[in-house]
Amino acid sequence: MNAVRFLLVLMLGSLLSQAAEADPSIAFDAANKLYEQGKFAEAAAAYEKLIPTVPRSETLFFNLGNAWFKDGQTGRAIAAYRQAESIAPRDPSVRFNLQFARKKVSGSDTAPGSIWNRALVALTLNEWAVLASVALCLWFGLLAIREVRPALKTALSGYTATAGVATLLLTACVAAAAGLQFRTVSAVVAVPEAIVRSGPLEEAKVLHQLRDGMELTVIDQKDLVLGTQTQTWLQVTDAANRTGWLKSDQVVVLRASP
Repeated sequence: MNAVRFLLVLMLGSLLSQAAEADPSIAFDAANKLYEQGKFAEAAAAYEKLIPTVPRSETLFFNLGNAWFKDGQTGRAIAAYRQAESIAPRDPSVRFNLQFARKKVSGSDTAPGSIWNRALVALTLNEWAVLASVALCLWFGLLAIREVRPALKTALSGYTATAGVATLLLTACVAAAAGLQFRTVSAVVAVPEAIVRSGPLEEAKVLHQLRDGMELTVIDQKDLVLGTQTQTWLQVTDAANRTGWLKSDQVVVLRASP
């Protein structure tokens, strides 16, 4: 009788697992319950398993960030909030939590990087493209009106020039935003203290240490084969423009969203 009961439990578990895979909302609800029960690390692990299924979910990354933050893993929380921000850059809840986590790390809630880069990420790449398209259509429309109604050519000249300049500027912003999104690789320290060395070797000189949650830009990557194991090293630069090498398992790498 016990053997039959054991088999039934296994079958039920298998069916529930298959149902969760078929309907991500089931697994998402289960992760939310773990969070409500105070099992933050387990909730974070459950949220992360859902990322391949729903990679563009702002809510998923927001909840993941909350779980990691409650678990005391500020770096992983910042990484998750940044993923949510890349999907919904003006969401007030995402922005508030990200700024709160950043302030805990550095004392400032300002994102690292130049003012220009911060302005570019204020809108998504799609939003920049839409603005550029609208400006282009307006410019072409004004040019067409000038051809159809030559009498309006002088009156519309200022508007036409402004629309043309706006189109050029917004097109440049699209190109710059695309370059920032697809060519810039960011990382967030996810250990209490990340050791930065002068080269991609354990024997290399220690330059400095980075605390959990510090945000970095990845410049280069090297994979070293040591016997049967492979070590991945990243060359990074921080907000103070200090450059060095650290092992990839000390950070969460943020890649461009699909």
